[in-house]
Amino acid sequence: MPEVFELHERLTQDSQLLGYFPLCQLRLILDANYPWFILVPQRNKTEEIFQLSEQDQQQLMRESSQLSSVLSSLFGADKMNVATIGNIVPQLHIHHIVRYKSDGAWPAPVWGKLPAKVYTDDVLQVVLNKMTQCNLTDFSYL
Repeated sequence: MPEVFELHERLTQDSQLLGYFPLCQLRLILDANYPWFILVPQRNKTEEIFQLSEQDQQQLMRESSQLSSVLSSLFGADKMNVATIGNIVPQLHIHHIVRYKSDGAWPAPVWGKLPAKVYTDDVLQVVLNKMTQCNLTDFSYL
């Protein structure tokens, strides 16, 4: 019987599941300061990219590159910040943050610059609608 994937509690708290790529969950970080998404490879006990199989590493790069391209276009990014940090949440997850020269943290990294801003229902719906209208290959929305 295959092992059931377990998501770190902090990622569950801080994000909303949008759907699935073949390897990763796509989640929206619940901070309305930025369009901020994460990819979480559905592999237990994985903290670093190099711990994935070669095939999973390649799939992760395909999913990450596709997501970055779509987000950049969809949200009109000045810059895409893509990073794995894992200092607080060790489970492998890749941040995809749409950045604007006008955002409150520019040009610095977003971590610790602004308190998280709660999504209003209306703004959250706009983001979700945008995402469901984009063309992500091999992706299934909830």
